[in-house]
Amino acid sequence: MMKQTLAALLAATALSACAVGPDHVAPTPPASAEAPFVGVQSAEVTTAAPDDNWWKLYDDDVLNGLVAQALAANTDLRVSLARIERARANLRGSRSQNLPSTDISATGTYGRVSEAQALPGFDREGRRVDGGISIGYELDLFGRVSRGIEASRADLAAAQEDADAVRVTVVADTVRAYVDATSANEQIDVAQRNVDLLARSERITNARFERGLNQKLDVIRVTQLREAQAATIPTLQARRDAALFRLAVLTGNTPQDLPDGVIARTTTPNVGQPIPVGDGRTLLARRPDVKAAERRLAADTARIGVATADLYPKITLGGSIGTTAVGSTDIFGGGPLRWLLGPLISWAFPNQEAIRARIGGAKADAKADLAAFDGTVLRALGETETALSAYRNALLRKVRLAASRDAADRAAKVSLARQSRGQIDALDVLDAQRTLAAADADSAAATRDVAFAQVDLFRALGGRWEQEKQASAEPAVSYKTAAR
Repeated sequence: MMKQTLAALLAATALSACAVGPDHVAPTPPASAEAPFVGVQSAEVTTAAPDDNWWKLYDDDVLNGLVAQALAANTDLRVSLARIERARANLRGSRSQNLPSTDISATGTYGRVSEAQALPGFDREGRRVDGGISIGYELDLFGRVSRGIEASRADLAAAQEDADAVRVTVVADTVRAYVDATSANEQIDVAQRNVDLLARSERITNARFERGLNQKLDVIRVTQLREAQAATIPTLQARRDAALFRLAVLTGNTPQDLPDGVIARTTTPNVGQPIPVGDGRTLLARRPDVKAAERRLAADTARIGVATADLYPKITLGGSIGTTAVGSTDIFGGGPLRWLLGPLISWAFPNQEAIRARIGGAKADAKADLAAFDGTVLRALGETETALSAYRNALLRKVRLAASRDAADRAAKVSLARQSRGQIDALDVLDAQRTLAAADADSAAATRDVAFAQVDLFRALGGRWEQEKQASAEPAVSYKTAAR
């Protein structure tokens, strides 16, 4: 009899490997999604694999330190890491359903029963002691538990990818704020040089006026232009301060704790080499939002199996042993001892409409996840192509404006020389200086725009933080393509 029972248990356990519901298959993006980017047909980028720690391409120790601080102390990143801990705890809870459940109980009472309830030969008043232990184990015949574990594992992987997406955003925002602060300093220097140049022109014009070679209106015009140029400096200083405050917050500090080494820098950082961007295939393998969308689809696909398993009987093997003693009976004697062993079968039948409704809801969630995945893929490709185009055209604009600035500088120097010899009037000099000031400002702004375009491109390319993944108790599942 015992052998037959063990054989039945082994057979039931073997059946538990069968899980109902669909198996997840990673969706395949369109073939063109894995092709080279349209925007790589230029010398500014290469198809080499992108750098994981892309901010180090700037070769800036101050920037490297700021990024390290942001990755260690940023509050948004701390929130995402806490969500990973929550997902990991949920996975432990799902796995615990594979273990036997136990329940220990013990009671001791003293009381009196009514005369009608008293058994012959027993006192109506006395003590009662009851204790026992129960053990139950669910046979996962239809995969309810295994599908739940599968869903929790995918949820954990999605949480880890979400954390990587936050890291991408935090690093890009930190670099962008740094670029904004340093470029504002550079533009302040440019504006201050123009103010000094106009002040020199004002002195020359005023001296010529005192000798009767210029009119008072010429002096007023130069003074007005100098003051207008000086008025741009406070705006640039406010922009620089705002960028510094953003840097402080991004690195987990209060605005009062401005980062050292940034205020004095007057050169906008720039990657002076072609940027490696890879292709569509490497992009989809890197982008954490794409991988998170695929993992959410896997989780909700597994939940279809969890809901489907409720259509079938739930079998739990259980047993209990305990003792009940009344009065002075020995609680450890053979008389009070009791035990029980057997299966428990529960089945919601024949009314299963509520279960089928949950299955329909789970399938709808999976369809929504598939649509979200497809949209995420398209958005990733669109953002990258847009960033490539913006970067390429920002570089072209910077080259043209630099040439324009050089020509304006030569024209301003010639006009000053000719004014000193009395060959042109002050209005021509004023026009040349106004043109130079505008060209200087445009050139400095173009340098900032190129740096911003680089950051936007790196943000679109995504990033990897494999060390954090390997340190996790449950490693994230990598994105792989397969037949839909």
